[in-house]
Amino acid sequence: MNRRVFQIGTVSGALAMVAMVFFAPCLAAEPIVSKVKLGVDVLFESQKSLIQGKRVGLITNHTGMNNQLELTSNLLHRDQQVNLVALFAPEHGVYGTLSGGEKQDGFKDPKTGATIHSLYGKHRKPTAAMLKGLDVLIFDIQDIGSRSYTYIYTMALAMQAAKQHKVKFVVLDRPNPINGTLVEGNVLDPKFSSFIGLYPIAFCHGMTIGELARLFNKEFDIGCNLTVVPMQGWERKMTWADTGLAWIPPSPAIPEASTCWYYPTTGIFGELRVINEGVGYTLPFKLVGAPWIDADKLANALNAKQLPGVRFIPTHYQPRYFHYGGQLLHGVQIIISDYTTFQPVNTGFHILVAIQKYWGKHIGWTSNPLTKGGIRGFDLSNGTDTIRKMVQAGKSAETIIASWQDDLERFKKMRRKYLLY
Repeated sequence: MNRRVFQIGTVSGALAMVAMVFFAPCLAAEPIVSKVKLGVDVLFESQKSLIQGKRVGLITNHTGMNNQLELTSNLLHRDQQVNLVALFAPEHGVYGTLSGGEKQDGFKDPKTGATIHSLYGKHRKPTAAMLKGLDVLIFDIQDIGSRSYTYIYTMALAMQAAKQHKVKFVVLDRPNPINGTLVEGNVLDPKFSSFIGLYPIAFCHGMTIGELARLFNKEFDIGCNLTVVPMQGWERKMTWADTGLAWIPPSPAIPEASTCWYYPTTGIFGELRVINEGVGYTLPFKLVGAPWIDADKLANALNAKQLPGVRFIPTHYQPRYFHYGGQLLHGVQIIISDYTTFQPVNTGFHILVAIQKYWGKHIGWTSNPLTKGGIRGFDLSNGTDTIRKMVQAGKSAETIIASWQDDLERFKKMRRKYLLY
């Protein structure tokens, strides 16, 4: 994820309190009933041979739980046949309490006694010292299904390190919370590779974390000793609500599973630094606003397009922090009316093109110091500078969307080889 999008400022203390709830022992009297067994559930039920008698490292955070809300780290720590040696923390830390971009040095985990190594600080790839003595490196983190979310690149870089240092790599698979069928958006240009877009994949890739690992390992020449522990009961058409699984926010601005549908629509807007996408308010990524937008005009213009599966209502709101914190903003609330037809990425560019058409002078691209400073991040989020140039030139959303369809079809064909479900 883009760290600027997830700056949370003064709310970090509150997040720490929320985390205490996440990590309290599960006291439910009856088991949670879900339709899906996660990779971690399958590991302990039928594939423990992968970890028995092994010295294990675990890349995880607070979303690394089984379907009964038990932390994977605790399960490994309690198992007498497994030696949990180290934990590896992605962005936001092992317990999800860090602000976006906040870094953390290694320390001992008070719950398991394992050493915690940060993979979002000085090192983003495990070093030889971190991996010394490990037999297996496990990855168990919930992804959100969009290219610019950093957890999948923490996984990819760890796979590279595992290959280099001859450590077996195991991915415990988890659902794509959008679903496994929606594949949309442009394919990243490798010239714009970064930690918010490392490989040429579509913005909405329609793959599980395990399927992505398979694709990364083969198509991008990582070549590590990879095992994916698949889920049981998950089907590609499932949204998160269909799984019966509890949702644990993977980062501060993704509080609900439904937010994963909105992130690819508005997630890149924050990079421009002049459009708020609901971050800082109670509906992150579900709003678009600025002080200078005419809410009714924008809503009417977007509704007139009759975009599939979505409606727009005029809204006025005041974010507490992030862009325009404390100011009254005007814009639209995005209402998904049909998840089976909604096109998140395409919808986002219809919104941006409309804002450029009516209020482009406020975006200012190269004349506005805020926007000018955010252009690099905007291009990295898009995985290209072509899209920005087309928006600046006044191209229609239809033209912009059409420009990436050939690359998208090639990605879809490549992707099929790595699907597990």
